[in-house]
Amino acid sequence: MIPEVWGSNPASITELLISLKTGLPNHFFASVSWAQLVKPLGDDTRGLGFESRQHYRVIDLIKNRLTKPFANELVAQCANSSTIGVNHISQILETHDRERAPNSVQVAASHGVLSRLLPSHSSSFEFQIISKEQCGGKSCFIISNHPSFGINGAPEIRIGGSSGVELSAGLHWYLKNWCGAHISWDKTGGAQLFSVPKPGFLPLVQASGVLIQRPVPWNYYQNAVASSYTFAWWDWERWEKEIDWMAVQGINLPLAFTGQEAIWQKVFQIFNISSSELNDFFGGPAFLAWSRMGNLHGWGGPLPQSWFDQQLSLQKKILGRMYELGMTPVLPAFSGNVPAALKSIYPSAKIARLGNWFTVRGDTRWCCTYLLDAMDPLFVEIGKAFVEMEITEYGRSSHIYNCDTFDENTPPVDDPEYISSLGAAIYRAMQSGDVDAVWLMQGWLFSYDPFWRPEQMKALLHSVPVGKLVVLDLFAEVKPLWITSEQFYGVPYIWKVAIDIANLKWSLSFVSDWLMVPFFRCMLHNFAGNIEMYGVLDAIASGPVEARTSENSTMVGVGMSMEGIEQNPVVYDLMSEMAFQHDKLDVKLWLDVYPMRRYGSSDASIRDAWSILYHTVYNCTDGAYNKNRDVIVAFPDVDPFSISLEDAYMSGKHQLMSEAVIRRVPLRDSTEAYDRPHIWYSTSDVIHALGLFLASGDDLAESNTYRYDLIDLTRQALAKYANQVFMKIIENYRMNDVHGVTFYSKHFLDLVTDMDTLLACHEGFLLGPWLESSKQHAQTQEQKIQFEWNARTQITMWFDNTEEEASLLRDYGNKYWSGLLKDYYGPRAAVYFKHLLESLENGVGFQLKAWRREWIKLTNDWQKSVKIFPVRSTGNALDTSRWLYEKYLRKPDALDQ
Repeated sequence: MIPEVWGSNPASITELLISLKTGLPNHFFASVSWAQLVKPLGDDTRGLGFESRQHYRVIDLIKNRLTKPFANELVAQCANSSTIGVNHISQILETHDRERAPNSVQVAASHGVLSRLLPSHSSSFEFQIISKEQCGGKSCFIISNHPSFGINGAPEIRIGGSSGVELSAGLHWYLKNWCGAHISWDKTGGAQLFSVPKPGFLPLVQASGVLIQRPVPWNYYQNAVASSYTFAWWDWERWEKEIDWMAVQGINLPLAFTGQEAIWQKVFQIFNISSSELNDFFGGPAFLAWSRMGNLHGWGGPLPQSWFDQQLSLQKKILGRMYELGMTPVLPAFSGNVPAALKSIYPSAKIARLGNWFTVRGDTRWCCTYLLDAMDPLFVEIGKAFVEMEITEYGRSSHIYNCDTFDENTPPVDDPEYISSLGAAIYRAMQSGDVDAVWLMQGWLFSYDPFWRPEQMKALLHSVPVGKLVVLDLFAEVKPLWITSEQFYGVPYIWKVAIDIANLKWSLSFVSDWLMVPFFRCMLHNFAGNIEMYGVLDAIASGPVEARTSENSTMVGVGMSMEGIEQNPVVYDLMSEMAFQHDKLDVKLWLDVYPMRRYGSSDASIRDAWSILYHTVYNCTDGAYNKNRDVIVAFPDVDPFSISLEDAYMSGKHQLMSEAVIRRVPLRDSTEAYDRPHIWYSTSDVIHALGLFLASGDDLAESNTYRYDLIDLTRQALAKYANQVFMKIIENYRMNDVHGVTFYSKHFLDLVTDMDTLLACHEGFLLGPWLESSKQHAQTQEQKIQFEWNARTQITMWFDNTEEEASLLRDYGNKYWSGLLKDYYGPRAAVYFKHLLESLENGVGFQLKAWRREWIKLTNDWQKSVKIFPVRSTGNALDTSRWLYEKYLRKPDALDQ
């Protein structure tokens, strides 16, 4: 009988070897004795805690001493296991269970979620923490009818759960599936709870109760840069709402990055660096994510002391609530990014200056940060001090730390042994401060940097003891890395893994490479908080299940790692549900009831509309990055003759330009000089869906969730229409048609103004809240100006520029927000159109440099402006959408002159 060694998470190499020796008959070994096999380990073969490199050395020895039949049998056994990754992390899971807040605290926290979400029903539910044994050995929640059901004022539904998160998720599951309710972010329409019956009339569940287990332990949430793109200006009131949202969605592994600059300030003081010497180290409030990663320094700063103090206090509240709910917050760890002053204080330390990261001309005021070599003894000292300071300030830790030393920073040497040493040193810095530390690493670097070839990836992933490294596959729904990296060579992961054993070699190196390191597979979905209707619903509804049940799966959870939130609520509703689904979902059936839950009412038209959206905007299968590059929000900074008229977004039925014109207007330059808008569906189909949405408007207009979706869908259709109007402008320019350029330019600018009016009809599409929330953290007028500049810069120019060279990251953080379209995007487009007309009227080529000087100045002036924008919506969403549909979309051919 082959022992269950590969899934048992042995505490040491010795335990693994002893398990093999004890459980295997002698004929499985070749002509080498057991003593010879373990001799390379040294005399102390019963010790614990061998280095991971020794581990793989021993695995190779075993491989070479085993007969092929046993190897095949062992591989076959491992192929049938779906718990390998979970077993690797069993030790940290046990630690979390042991250190979780007292049951009474978790119950009280869950009641708090209920009271804020549905105060009228605060007495209708009873919460109870139950053991994992009652859950069948996994995390779960159980929904049952309360024994006092039917008694006036008594609880009606009892929810048991293995943690506070499970209790809140169980509440949501009941409200969603028995009461037809829906919960989303406030900006995307908020919660639809009108369908929940009044207290005393809640629906019963089946008499035996409802048991819902997590298929995998973790539900991960957030992206390191979301802390800047979305959370930058949040106060406790907004954070409390977000933690409530996390809890009901079942999220139990969120990043907790707020306030870490205060920790760094305290730590670097230990190493004799003053607060003033750190002024140039941290970025401004809207750019902290990138200064944390060592991409930039000083940009948008310096930070006032009040910011450090406020954010540290806020972080303590955030962590306190997360722990009360039984969550496992992920804290930051030291990645090697250090202030310039450290170089002079420790002149012998191995500190390298990194290269340029997206500044226009390598401006060292903002770029070229300093990285301490992980092999330097000082690295472990600082890393230890940072983790210890976090534990001191916060009072505890969940033992999971995020560190991304190589995120957009390439190692200086590609030697696998050196990279392995780097990884081991980075982990040692964490473990020195917390003996139970687990390293959580983003897998983004493996996606974009060609440096990370198989040998380099293996070296890094295998540099840390088994179960102590978990990797996030951030872009799994579009660019899954498990395929090209052989499941991260065994690292436990979140979401999706699949392997074809038949095409693999039989050796145990396969087992050691693939079954030893956990990793996460995540849905990235959104870049920079851009607003775009987009998703891959079929992949979301099937991918996690396929991953968990696939051969040699090391899946340990599902996750959402978007760069910005508060968009596409249908995507996040479905993705959150998959944390509890054991089987694939039929998206069509799921969407049939989605409008009823989301709006509180439904009809054939709205269901047909969602069916179209499912097959169009939410069915992107082309594998392309969906970075929003619509012309309105990401205006092309190019000569008009370098724009191809055969753009991808000209496909489909909704087309304004004739094929004859496209063929006869030549390109001056065959290379595209700008990122073209991404289009993966028929725009005419989406316009049809909008018509169906409008047909249901009279019945649904009172629903805030409907109004959000209606505005978003109208915006989506108009944005793609605007791309085509822009191409008509370029077409007429290249035909020297002054009248045509004038006509279509005015049409484009009118459209931008009208879209601004549309977006003003819902608070989820306003510029004002972003700007006003930035100023609430300021203590002085100077800080107000600085913080507002940060907020304005991030969504426009982003980084540095010269008079004639725009930022390389311009428009990366673009937004479809009322106020931004009318006050910035429209005027910018008007400048370009003015230069087009001047070129035709004066008989000269397009003056690209003059255009750049003017629009860059316009942008820089806008960044410094203090103009106030509304924070409340105005206008009627349904009337405005109907008006714009009739004006621009119902008969697009009417645009032709």
